[in-house]
Amino acid sequence: GARSRPGPDDLRRTFEAVPVRTSGEGEPFAESWWGRAWVAALESLSMDGPRLARGRDYADGGHVAAITVTPGHVVAYVHGSRPRPYRAELRLRTFTDPDWDTLLDAVAARPGHLAALLAKEMPHSLADTATDAGMTLLPAPGDLDPACTCPDRGRPCKHVAALSYQMALLLDTDPFVLLLLRGRGERELLEELARRNAAHSARERPQPEGQL
Repeated sequence: GARSRPGPDDLRRTFEAVPVRTSGEGEPFAESWWGRAWVAALESLSMDGPRLARGRDYADGGHVAAITVTPGHVVAYVHGSRPRPYRAELRLRTFTDPDWDTLLDAVAARPGHLAALLAKEMPHSLADTATDAGMTLLPAPGDLDPACTCPDRGRPCKHVAALSYQMALLLDTDPFVLLLLRGRGERELLEELARRNAAHSARERPQPEGQL
């Protein structure tokens, strides 16, 4: 996967440009189910197949420079037909603090969720837990808000589409990228999940009987 450069804090990650690759026609762009769900959300933004296809070609062709992810925002420069690259952006709603409290409590109650995240995986059950808590981890149709400095008014234009396809590759290798987009960094989440998991285990542990 793409290598990440740490930011000044836990809330900014910058990923180096992904090398040129080839994805066959009809072949899913992403490998993981959550990466493919991201692509599905992107493709639900637009019925313009040719524009999306150009974006996928741009992503395959190495046109997307380093990608920076912060809460609710992903941005990269994308090289198009002109010498100067365009600034492509995507926005996604972040969770509120009460949302996070609800989600983290639900995740901490299931140790397998924490183990999966540590293995850089997002099981369907974790996404289901979020849904049961009233939140959608992966973007639903219409959740992604695109913007670009190019003159194309498409939603999304091919430059944002290219960025979005590359984001699917980042998500393939690290679901914490999605959690950062939703508002919390990896270090904070793991510390908070470990604390809540320990507290949950303590509550579940049988109490020793008092001495007679």
